Amino acid sequence: QSLSLNALVPLLATVAAYVLGSLSFAVIVSRVMGLSDPRTYGSKNPGATNVLRSGSKVAAVLTLLLDALKGWLPVALVLGWGQPYGMAEGTAALVGLAAFVGHLWPVFFRFVGGKGVATALGVLVGFSPWLGLAVVLVWLGVVGPSRFVSLGSLVGAASAPVGLLLGAGGLWYSETPIALAMAVMAGLLAWRHHENIRRLLQGTESRWGRKGASAAQGAEVPAGAAVPKHVAATGPMHAHHAHKKHKKKKR
Repeated sequence: QSLSLNALVPLLATVAAYVLGSLSFAVIVSRVMGLSDPRTYGSKNPGATNVLRSGSKVAAVLTLLLDALKGWLPVALVLGWGQPYGMAEGTAALVGLAAFVGHLWPVFFRFVGGKGVATALGVLVGFSPWLGLAVVLVWLGVVGPSRFVSLGSLVGAASAPVGLLLGAGGLWYSETPIALAMAVMAGLLAWRHHENIRRLLQGTESRWGRKGASAAQGAEVPAGAAVPKHVAATGPMHAHHAHKKHKKKKR
């Protein structure tokens, strides 16, 4: 009976992590704050970037933090308190991956989710805060000179499993299941950015901070970052103000 319970608890934890990951906070926060559904404007991606285009930085920051939190929490709980219940690094890898998959294919939102950058970062921080910081620095190192946000997200995702193996036993603790989970997440994240990859190869991907910024093309941009006026002006709030001005002119 004890053996069957030890096998059941990790399974239940994995399902719970998927359910948590299925909470699309871009949609939830937007509804609570009375904003338009992020799936109906801009890139139509339910993520912090698209919420930022609504004109509300507070909503975008909340979305970013909550999306990261739902990736971090299951991993942190398993690694911190799971051992007495038969859960170790293997279960931590499963719940982290489940939360990430839940964000990509949320059961509560007809399996249409976001690209998973913030949630993947939360999972990495759960595995190792230092590794999460290293990936953020890689992202900044790519986006800073190139202004390609999508490229920074792709390189950052690819660097995570490589960095984990290179720093194993030194900068952070590493286990094969965790490295495999990171590799799978990196592959799924790259697949979700396939349109950005195509534009990068064709030389048509927009740079962040310029006309046709990458936020409008579906790349992930950190919430709270400055968005050019011509990009922010395409959001639903701008359309509402423009409609009011048009009515005044007619009068």
